[in-house]
Amino acid sequence: MLTQAEMVKRLEQFPGKVSFYFENLVTGETMRYHEQAPMMAASVIKLFVMASVFEGLERELIQPDQMFEIKRAHCVPSCGALTYLHDGIQVTLMDLVTLMIIFSDNTATNVLVDFIGRESINGTISRLGFEKTVLQRKMFDLEKSRQGIQNYITAEETGRLLNMIYHGNLVSRRASERMVSIMKNQQLSGKIPFYLKAIPDKPEIAHKTGEDTGISHDVGIIYGKVPFIVCYCGNETDTPCFERFMAEISLELYKELNL
Repeated sequence: MLTQAEMVKRLEQFPGKVSFYFENLVTGETMRYHEQAPMMAASVIKLFVMASVFEGLERELIQPDQMFEIKRAHCVPSCGALTYLHDGIQVTLMDLVTLMIIFSDNTATNVLVDFIGRESINGTISRLGFEKTVLQRKMFDLEKSRQGIQNYITAEETGRLLNMIYHGNLVSRRASERMVSIMKNQQLSGKIPFYLKAIPDKPEIAHKTGEDTGISHDVGIIYGKVPFIVCYCGNETDTPCFERFMAEISLELYKELNL
């Protein structure tokens, strides 16, 4: 089994800022590297937006089949699909959540942030016990980004969110099950799942990626007889090399624990 010292040695090779969190969901064993460091979130913040939506659904403040008309004024560049569909397309609240997670749709995310409210989303984050995770701007807000206003996560807090989802403790068991089912349909599979999807007993993976210039993340739950959480976060780093590392380490951990 990979040791903490070996993992640190491998992670220290990367330029910029990288962090890592691993948790064995059977034994509780962890490996950590700069796991408390605030990292520019990119699209991983969308997991916390999803949690806030499900909190509203659980409290019956909002409805899953509520309809939204997506106008050109809502649309921002990729990732996603809505920007490329016809003006005025009608989608439900749950369509927006699904697109936000499985295609990392920025337009869907921004519509949800406007609908739920940034303060409400940060309230959910705070109530869940996360102190360093924060949503400070919408996706592709270039003006705020130029001002240095960013969204932040940590590898450890994201790992705790995934732990809550896995154990059915995020909002409720029903909500957690729905969230994990959405995450299992993730369509961006070039990082954690890259080698895992090619092995004969391809495991289920519930995960969320994040990308921007010099930024690459992937965080998720890898299922098996010994399921585990991995959170890889990179800022100002060599993203192609770090993404290959994510794929290699995820496969290595899976083989050690499950094969």
